[in-house]
Amino acid sequence: MKRIVLFLATNLAIVLVLSLTMRVLGVEPYLTANGLNLNSLLVFAAIMGFGGSLISLAISKWMAKKSMGVRVIETPSNSTEFWLVDTVRKYAADAGIGMPEVGIFDAPEANAFATGMNKNNALVAVSSGLLHVMTRQEAEAVIGHEIAHVANGDMVTLALIQGVVNTFVIFLSRVIGHTVDRVVFKNEEGHGPAFFVTMIVSELVLGILASIIVMWFSRQREFRADRGGASLAGKQPMISALERLASLHPHPLPDKMAAFGIAGGAGGGIKRLFMTHPPLEERIAALRAVRG
Repeated sequence: MKRIVLFLATNLAIVLVLSLTMRVLGVEPYLTANGLNLNSLLVFAAIMGFGGSLISLAISKWMAKKSMGVRVIETPSNSTEFWLVDTVRKYAADAGIGMPEVGIFDAPEANAFATGMNKNNALVAVSSGLLHVMTRQEAEAVIGHEIAHVANGDMVTLALIQGVVNTFVIFLSRVIGHTVDRVVFKNEEGHGPAFFVTMIVSELVLGILASIIVMWFSRQREFRADRGGASLAGKQPMISALERLASLHPHPLPDKMAAFGIAGGAGGGIKRLFMTHPPLEERIAALRAVRG
């Protein structure tokens, strides 16, 4: 319930901020009595499309800490925390990025994630379940995988791709709505119900198609992060970590954190198009095929 309330409140705040931004910038309404003002519509679509995505990225660390209950390790208090912080520090140095914040969140499933809008100011967190069920070498490989995400700039790139597709969805859905309203329903002045109904339906359909593009990129970055984890922690430990995850049947992280975890759900057919992560079997096979 807490996650749902936080999610709704955050999205409402983002909409209010973007609406205020458009008012301050003096963006004219894209709906006019004579039709669509395409220039204003493009500005509106860009602000809403990129704005929401970039604001979500900017507050991703805060959201992750609140929604996942991450306890950031300020000063290590036991041998496990010392090892965890030292491992992150070593891999961050090897990857050429700044030292991320390190945290632990309570969850029985083995999982981990990295987030943040700056590769030199990121957050890497692991679940308590991962620390209990994995060996040190396997856990180090998972940490290497998350550090590779940060070093590759995956969070920023995903946000930019999401912003681009959001902009196209918002723009095209309103153009389609306007076209149907004028051509099919012969509405010559203003915009009738047909515009708004068609716009909503178009936005839903285009949003689904756009998410396929975003999820495809998300799956590709997992292969790159696996190779990055292997270069930091060793190929065999990375393979062993993925095999361990496969045997545990891990559940994806909730809400917007799903794309940032080490593992996602399984599926085939159409469901595969909307997966944030490739099947673990494919990731293992791809890593085995890497030479060296």
